[in-house]
Amino acid sequence: MAKSMTGYGSGTIVEDGKEISIELKSLNHRYTDINIRIPRNLSFLEDDIRKKIQEQVSRGRIDVFVNYQNTNEDSYDIKIDFALLKSYLNSFDQIKKTTNLVDDITLSQILKLNDILIVSIREENNDTLTKIMRNSLEKALCELIQMRSDEGEKLAHDIDQRADFINSKVSKIEDRVPIVIQEYKEKLQARIYELLQGMEMDMNRFNTEVAFFSDRSNITEEIIRLRSHIKQLQDTLFLKIPIGRKLDFIVQEMNREINTIGSKANDLNITNIVMDIKSEIEKIREQIQNIE
Repeated sequence: MAKSMTGYGSGTIVEDGKEISIELKSLNHRYTDINIRIPRNLSFLEDDIRKKIQEQVSRGRIDVFVNYQNTNEDSYDIKIDFALLKSYLNSFDQIKKTTNLVDDITLSQILKLNDILIVSIREENNDTLTKIMRNSLEKALCELIQMRSDEGEKLAHDIDQRADFINSKVSKIEDRVPIVIQEYKEKLQARIYELLQGMEMDMNRFNTEVAFFSDRSNITEEIIRLRSHIKQLQDTLFLKIPIGRKLDFIVQEMNREINTIGSKANDLNITNIVMDIKSEIEKIREQIQNIE
């Protein structure tokens, strides 16, 4: 079944005070392009995230946003730089002796001094973080793939209807072909009679000219190939594999055949039908650009 390349998914898992949230946004792209924004302390998870996404998504630009929070009380180490503190206090003593100011410094003021407190994040269990990340990513991927599938189903339905419309137009071209030959025959005959002014017409030469026109404007093979491409297009829409590139190739072939039909037809009515078909093919081509 067709899948769109556009979608969104998110997942959040909280375990033992650790919370990992992952957002996935996908857009059209010719190939698979995965861009990951992740906190530095979780950078070891980046390759795993990329691999998991590639297992589920074969085409499209995927933007990944990873957020992490640790609300455990023991998640930080706080140390006091006593050497720096002593330097501060010595400086305060010198100021007091020099200016005769009263020493009223408090603990809260000391804690406000730059770099007195050294705050660091305690080393965490990578296996635990990997497990939380994978569960969060799984939820986000499920949402993303479901949205891409829903949108793809709508695209497939639209393309299928347009293919039916093209088929109906091709039938009109087929109905028109024998009429074109008959009209040419009648016009040629009338023109020759006008030029001969009552003289006898060479029927062998006349029939040869009609046969030459019929052969030159024969589009039977092109119609057969075009119908074959239309069937391939509709059948491909319901395959359970990535189909975007195959659809793109089929549409190119459809466009090639309809252009040949237009150049060989020698009939205004067929030309107008060809223009209608080309317009539908272009709309299909635009839709296919969003299919995985």
